[in-house]
Amino acid sequence: MAREIFENKRKALRINLNEEIYGTFAEIGAGQEVARNFFTAGAASGTIAKTMSAYDMVFSDAIYGSETNKRYVSSSRLKKMLDHEYDLLTERLTGSKYQNRKFFAFANTVTTLNFSKTNEPHGWLGIKFQHEVGGEPNEIMFHVRLLDSDNVLQNAVLGILGVNLVFAAYFYIDDIQTLIESLSDNIAANAVEIDFVKVKGPAFQNVDERLINLYLIAKGYATAAIFDKAGNARQAKDFLYKKNVIILITKYRQKSTPNFDLFNKAVDQFKRNLGIDDSDLVVMIEVLMSNVLDDHPQLSNDDLAYFAARAEELCATGNHVLVSNFTRNHQLAAFLSQFKPRNVGISTNISNLRNIFNSKNYKENYTDELLAYASGLFSKNVKLYAYPYLDKKNDTIITTANMPVSEEAKPLFEFLVKNKYIIDIENYDEKFVKTV
Repeated sequence: MAREIFENKRKALRINLNEEIYGTFAEIGAGQEVARNFFTAGAASGTIAKTMSAYDMVFSDAIYGSETNKRYVSSSRLKKMLDHEYDLLTERLTGSKYQNRKFFAFANTVTTLNFSKTNEPHGWLGIKFQHEVGGEPNEIMFHVRLLDSDNVLQNAVLGILGVNLVFAAYFYIDDIQTLIESLSDNIAANAVEIDFVKVKGPAFQNVDERLINLYLIAKGYATAAIFDKAGNARQAKDFLYKKNVIILITKYRQKSTPNFDLFNKAVDQFKRNLGIDDSDLVVMIEVLMSNVLDDHPQLSNDDLAYFAARAEELCATGNHVLVSNFTRNHQLAAFLSQFKPRNVGISTNISNLRNIFNSKNYKENYTDELLAYASGLFSKNVKLYAYPYLDKKNDTIITTANMPVSEEAKPLFEFLVKNKYIIDIENYDEKFVKTV
């Protein structure tokens, strides 16, 4: 049975009329868009203890403390806002008047489109709340990218997102998938991307945060999820901003463990060629979700559990993991370009390049598609580190020097190799060369 999606105003009014729900709204960056929705719904005095904004950084730092990295649209700033406002609630609102209240502190820190349209609109939203009267607090925090090309539309989306979050915290807390889905209620498709969700507290003790972030991909709210070496979900911009990144691509349900001997050669070569040290290097393994999504657009919980287990398995090798729905390398490059990486290396098998530079794999407009692929990939400071494969039929190791290439694609392929956009992995041991 399909879930009924309540209108934004109805959600806000239902919260306002609930005598148990009471709290604070603190918003930085885009106006008091969320609080405004609750005020205009009516009966806001039943819900709102305080609203506030601290736009000036001096005021903001005086209230919440400074940010060492000077990034105010960040998870760190959001967490400080939530903790500060929630502590004030529980400290000041005591006595019989508040004994049946479930307190919450909502906060957001957001940058919307500037006048010149030169920035990247994004933000953090969160709520710290009691699920039970007098209970320990829970937290939901998530990161969004605002995709509308108009500041007014982005502000409106932000207001809706905030109402959806507060409503979900109190009415969908027992169904995590519905909670996640409801965050985009009443928002037009392609207006927002939700790329990271973090939960904490007794209400979420049986929730696997990895599955939540994989579910974002399965529902089309995000294109990728990142897990660090410990298997923890991480927000992409916080994790990758201005780093050097090298990635090994693997397939869904790939039975074999990635060939780390060849990959380690690629990492060493990447570092040596570009003078990179380990302090600002992120080494990742990508697990592609795209092929299973093509066959089964609605992933089952078992599918998600597989991806989570696969991510944990690869994290145990000492590497970070990226799970994505990218179908081509240039989509991966476009994703990484958001975070202004210094350099990007993609380690892939020569057999994948053979498929790309083979006109028989395209139904029509082969040259147009190939040019789009090359420009989309190599215009973003990306190098492909290609490891060889064994042509078992001819017992020959294939590299860029002898890879089959369609006649019409040869000039482009030779240009990319000659100018070191595509680079053979060097000094490999032939016993480690395998067919993919």
